[in-house]
Amino acid sequence: MNTAEWRKNLESQGLDESSLLENPIQLFDQWFTAAKQAGIYEHNAMSLATCTSSGAPSVRTVLLKLYDDEGFVFFTNYGSRKSQEIDQNPQVALLFPWVEISRQIRIEGTIRKVSTAESLKYFSSRPRESQLGAWVSQQSELLSSRGLLEQKLLEIRQKFGEGKVPLPSFWGGYRVIPESIEFWQGRPHRLHDRFVYRKSGQSWAVSRLQP
Repeated sequence: MNTAEWRKNLESQGLDESSLLENPIQLFDQWFTAAKQAGIYEHNAMSLATCTSSGAPSVRTVLLKLYDDEGFVFFTNYGSRKSQEIDQNPQVALLFPWVEISRQIRIEGTIRKVSTAESLKYFSSRPRESQLGAWVSQQSELLSSRGLLEQKLLEIRQKFGEGKVPLPSFWGGYRVIPESIEFWQGRPHRLHDRFVYRKSGQSWAVSRLQP
């Protein structure tokens, strides 16, 4: 089944209360799996919106690497612009824009660093070239030429040789802890189905939103 067929089927089925689960993370898992099965390229790509302390927003695409009942995890350079803004304002938003199958998931919440052990476990699973790349880039800093970047990669390769590449102290993961999760299902005539889960103590309250 191609993505057009997936989209047609999902739009005709819609989303109603009988399709919902008590735990939105479990529903997220169902939708995430469906996006993968539909053949969406990098279905784990998500837009991450952050703000400075003054409220100036910025957004970029990152890759979801882990998720569980605690939240949604991605990895990055802790000196990057996104990290600097997270230090100023821990309120963030995520968007999974699965346009090909007429679905979106919007997540809002707070963010915190994962443990060093979690970062090391994931870093150790990365391809060696990606490990070396983490050491090379001073993410978001100005760069006068690509040649300087490639030269630094050569230096890093020489530094570590054939040995194990250690976890950089300036690199690791963040976990977005959701306070609300919205499931958006496209429907004909722009009369879309939208349900939002909002955290209420240890449980979730769910409501239907107008399209």
